[in-house]
Amino acid sequence: MFLISILIYGLIEEQFHNRLIRIMIKVLSFTTLYLSFVFVVVPLVAKQFGRVPLPLTKSSNVRPANIWTALLNRNYVRPELKQATFEVANKMNKKYPGTVLNYLDANFPFIDKFPLAPHLSHNDGNKLDVSFHYIDAKTGKYSDKVPSWIGYGVCEGPKPDEFDRPAECAQKGYWQYSILYRNISQRNKDKYPFDSKRTKDLVNFYAANKAIGKILIETHLKTRLKLSSNKLRLHGCNAVRHDDHIHVQLK
Repeated sequence: MFLISILIYGLIEEQFHNRLIRIMIKVLSFTTLYLSFVFVVVPLVAKQFGRVPLPLTKSSNVRPANIWTALLNRNYVRPELKQATFEVANKMNKKYPGTVLNYLDANFPFIDKFPLAPHLSHNDGNKLDVSFHYIDAKTGKYSDKVPSWIGYGVCEGPKPDEFDRPAECAQKGYWQYSILYRNISQRNKDKYPFDSKRTKDLVNFYAANKAIGKILIETHLKTRLKLSSNKLRLHGCNAVRHDDHIHVQLK
């Protein structure tokens, strides 16, 4: 795409003498070229690597919490994980009409072991982060919005009587464990309280799916929500907090 852009820019320089017009046409040409690659070229090549994209807009009750996840090609998974996610989303929507599953980071479309920064393990098409569910504080009804503009960072932290793993990891020197919590605005937290009921069912529906082999969630939420599946695992302090999302992956 870079080489094609250089060629097109050269032609634009030759054909248009007005600087403002050249800039506008270059922006338009790059945008058109980029979106063509994102929605046509990349999905075709990704199939050769056994990966498919999750939807850009709402489809089968699944959508990205942030559209940039899809536009930056961070939404690719194995077909089995996509199918499992659609199945879970449809079960949630059936039990709670109108509910939408908001996905977060998945994987890049190509090459195993190619890292999806800042994640440690999203590099093979087998992993997906999924947003919690929330309630609209104004209406008291279920909401399908998320309190953070990137989907991460607004955490449902431990209560005084719950095990505080974030504090434990911080004491051990793992400064990055709560980095998003410290740097993402918390102003919407009270507007969208944590929906424990739907989130519990979300985790359990994933756990019941045969394709799913592992789910990561913070210890205090596992206890609070009374989650008991043997697919629930504890991540290390070298990762980041999982009380703002769940991480699901194939076997």
